[in-house]
Amino acid sequence: MTDQHRTARRVRSAAAAALVTVLAVTTAACSQKPVPSPPPAKSSASGSKDSVDIGDLQNFLSQAPNWNADDWKKWASKNGFKPEDIEAIKSFWNTKKPADPKKTTSIAPDEKAPSIRDVVFPSVVQAKAQPHPYGADTAVIGKIFFESDEGTAVCSGTVVADPGNPGRSNLVWTAAHCAHGGKGKGYFTKLMFAPSYNRTGVTSNGKGQNATWEQVAPLGRWLATDMLVMPQWTQEGNLVGTAANQFDFAVIRVASLDGSDISLEETVGGSVPILFNAKPEDITAPKAYGYPAGKPYDGEELEHCDSTAKLTPFVFDRSRPPMLAIGCSMTGGSSGGGWITRQNGKPVLFSNVSIGDNGNRWQAGPTLGPDAKKMFDAFLAKESGNR
Repeated sequence: MTDQHRTARRVRSAAAAALVTVLAVTTAACSQKPVPSPPPAKSSASGSKDSVDIGDLQNFLSQAPNWNADDWKKWASKNGFKPEDIEAIKSFWNTKKPADPKKTTSIAPDEKAPSIRDVVFPSVVQAKAQPHPYGADTAVIGKIFFESDEGTAVCSGTVVADPGNPGRSNLVWTAAHCAHGGKGKGYFTKLMFAPSYNRTGVTSNGKGQNATWEQVAPLGRWLATDMLVMPQWTQEGNLVGTAANQFDFAVIRVASLDGSDISLEETVGGSVPILFNAKPEDITAPKAYGYPAGKPYDGEELEHCDSTAKLTPFVFDRSRPPMLAIGCSMTGGSSGGGWITRQNGKPVLFSNVSIGDNGNRWQAGPTLGPDAKKMFDAFLAKESGNR
């Protein structure tokens, strides 16, 4: 076994979207173990909504939009992430260098939104690197590390407000494909969030080979204790842009890796409220944030694309909320990064990076519609019941 990591470009073609892939970055190592898939679920004998067990996939997914609060709470309770041992996670990442030199890319219904076959995508917007040291306004943006069945991987995420714990949120919003492997797979393991990663620039310009975690993650490392994604993602999601990406979002609860009782929000100095049910035409001056790691980027800089154009909606499936496209040159690794606009003068999150084209000209994120709000509320209700 060598110290070098083998790289894999995870790109598959699809008839509907041959050039569209999710924007996660995987660096596969020869010692990685596969993530076990959950056992097949069984449908209830009655077939009623008293259970969200999956027997008949089509029937299950067709019923999900009609779930009530109790149905969503059952989904959250039965399909959440199983917490891992914090010392095992700490030991795993302490043997990994935070600046790996081998990072390459793997790569409400809207009748007016064109299909992906017909949409005219926006012009590219070149990403800009956030100047060092990162200020308080971007401390809510961070880098996500996890282990998938193809090796260690990276994404991006945002600290979001917890209505049940104002001022003390431990919630991170990201893409579903940064938390769960999709169809036939389960939640990723050893997931860790580093807010304001490389805040001081210690790993910039290839100089961070010997940087410590304390240097590269000055606001600490935060371990996932629970996660939740939409049922459509668990049953349909893959590495190519499809209708599953119209629900490509996840919420994660974290705890400090050092055992501190101080919340994530208190540590970074704030959180961003989620703007659910936003209309694309009402979003002005959107900004997409992330840590792109595919060439020409290296995953060590917080980048952002600032758009002056209106968002471009399009659909894979008209029965689902539309995707929203923005011109942006960011690459894999930016997946899950927050899309921010301002409401009443304050920043709010309205989407996250999901997919992009292989030419790095545009990105698209899901509309956070009523189903996203129901999932979020169910996650909070589940967590409240556990406290």
